Amino acid sequence: MAVINPYQTYQDNSVNTATPAELTLMLYNGCIKFIGQAKKAISEKNIEEKHINISKAQNIINELIVTLNMDIDISTEMKRLYDFINQRLIEANIKNELKLLEEAEGFVIEFRDTWKEVIIINRKRQHAQGGLV
Repeated sequence: MAVINPYQTYQDNSVNTATPAELTLMLYNGCIKFIGQAKKAISEKNIEEKHINISKAQNIINELIVTLNMDIDISTEMKRLYDFINQRLIEANIKNELKLLEEAEGFVIEFRDTWKEVIIINRKRQHAQGGLV
């Protein structure tokens, strides 16, 4: 008989019921988490763990890139910024430099915080208009 992990079930349900905006927020949070784990791995000189976590962060940045709506003007700028973050992650992976990871992390944190504000503003607007939150 299979053992059911309630935490995994909760996570699966969270992802399956999240709005596109909430999924983007989850991606930002995941990227920040993996960069943090990579920073820890560098400080512990654990090269394999560093590489794994930087690769996960890069995968998230790549997902953010492919989901951009290029019909919207700001998407071109966002793609450039995501490419810059990706380049910093690559360099950090090659050079084992915390400074490069911290630079990438700073951008992702800023994007995440801005995205949170957008979600809050949209929810308030929908609520004011009598829509569902």
